[in-house]
Amino acid sequence: MLGKLTGWDDTIVALATPPGIGAIAVIRLSGGRAVEIVKHLFPSKDLSAQASHSLHVGFLKYRDQLLDEVVVSLYLAPRSYTGEDVVEISCHGSPYVQERILEACLSGGARMARAGEFTQRAFLKGKMDLTQAEAIADLIASHSEASRLSALHTMRGGFADDLKSLRDQLLGFSALMELELDFSQEDVEFADRGKFYTLIEEAQRVTDRLIDSFRFGNVIRNGVQVAIVGKPNAGKSTLLNTLLNEQRAIVSEVAGTTRDTIEELIMIEGIQFRLIDTAGIRTHTEDQIEHMGMEKSREKITQADIVLQILDATDPVLEDALSMEGKKLLRVLNKTDLIPNEELEEKFRDPALIQISAKTSSGIISLKQSLVQFVLAGKTQTEGTIVTNIRHYDALAQVRAALSDIRAGLDSGLPGDLLSPDIRRSLHYLGEITGEVTNEEQLSWIFGKFCIGK
Repeated sequence: MLGKLTGWDDTIVALATPPGIGAIAVIRLSGGRAVEIVKHLFPSKDLSAQASHSLHVGFLKYRDQLLDEVVVSLYLAPRSYTGEDVVEISCHGSPYVQERILEACLSGGARMARAGEFTQRAFLKGKMDLTQAEAIADLIASHSEASRLSALHTMRGGFADDLKSLRDQLLGFSALMELELDFSQEDVEFADRGKFYTLIEEAQRVTDRLIDSFRFGNVIRNGVQVAIVGKPNAGKSTLLNTLLNEQRAIVSEVAGTTRDTIEELIMIEGIQFRLIDTAGIRTHTEDQIEHMGMEKSREKITQADIVLQILDATDPVLEDALSMEGKKLLRVLNKTDLIPNEELEEKFRDPALIQISAKTSSGIISLKQSLVQFVLAGKTQTEGTIVTNIRHYDALAQVRAALSDIRAGLDSGLPGDLLSPDIRRSLHYLGEITGEVTNEEQLSWIFGKFCIGK
């Protein structure tokens, strides 16, 4: 696969830090001419005679003009991120200085890097597999402790390790079954069907566990949408303000104050929640604007991962205005500070009802814990591999289908030549996940989602 890809023998350059003014900026080069290009700009020292993993302070000079005083870092092949010679120039963070240094590198023979090209070169040089490369982008984009831990686990090879043993064993059995074809007239079996059946069962368990983790993985990657819904004046906006610990939404005794949705982010125990305060839902209204707000609320309910239905403890009729699957609904009883404890215990005995007072913050800690437990559903943030990538999920679904066909074939006593296509199919999709089976177009699509300079 690697040998078929062409056009990777030139030298690339890009800004590796965010554009704009800052204390410093880092400009990165990678390729066979990286040291030579910077050497001509750095008269302070002969970089070609320096050791790998060394730092050098001096002035950059281009067309007889001093550009900046910089620190040049050398990482020589193969002991570098990309597996090629890598030079990093740490300069002062002036956008003009950055542009002049990039111009000088381009004039020296480098070209601007494409999105994700440094990491793509690292993959092509065998410095990492495809799951690890994608995890780097996930780590850069991580917005919570859970997403950071998941990306680090995969970056360190955790996901690849889960698949490698499985793929190696399937390859072994595939080779033995192919060997049986060469001796088909001798009626011999090289592949022990009992051991193969055990392997397929274990492979199905591993695949099912990884596929089942995607629901949690999707939450880790994208956060959790929480729609706060209920009747007008139930305390939805007050709850939003209390959770955020700031006055984000307007609170009024007048029912129907919230006319449109308000969205804010909050981090609870390393998980990102997107809180959506919606317009109050009631049976009838003559107000056209309020009606439009209610329609928007119903739309958010449909899209939400969790729906917090806020019930008013002072309302004599706690009617359930929502019709949805209970698995995404948490019912919260608000304004409990206005009801005596004895009356609360007598009237509201449902253990699933979370009792709070948004105004006094009573029960808010319990509500936050309920939100986290709802997301984790028995999982922990530090356990094994969690699938967060839709590409991995789709490939695993194909692996599961192939394994089911293999098991059905074994149950039916099919010969090896009829089992082999399904084994090869499972191997193909396992290889797609780690990058052992891929093509240039697919790689361009994957790495095109990275930032420039990485």
